[in-house]
Amino acid sequence: MNRTHEPTENQVMNYLSIYMDDSRLSVWHLAILMAILSLGYRQGEEKIIKVSRSKIMALSHINTIPTYHKYFKQLQIFGYIIYRPSYHPGYKSEIELHENRLSQEL
Repeated sequence: MNRTHEPTENQVMNYLSIYMDDSRLSVWHLAILMAILSLGYRQGEEKIIKVSRSKIMALSHINTIPTYHKYFKQLQIFGYIIYRPSYHPGYKSEIELHENRLSQEL
């Protein structure tokens, strides 16, 4: 398998430092972002990550769907993620770490 976009530990740490510097983000936002980064790292993907709500909720330790949706939506509004839902049961949804937001901060 060719993994040309595999994230390095330095890239993951760069993302984390950007997130930590944004005072708008709460512990719940950070938990979701950590879950997404973790999934991306496991998949060997830096930008476009296959996700499911249940997996993000489990990894972020968020137990209620309203809480998850509230903070997930805010991450989209803040420009950290672009969410592409899949309505097909055989395909996972995708999250793209928004390049413009990250590159502006680096």
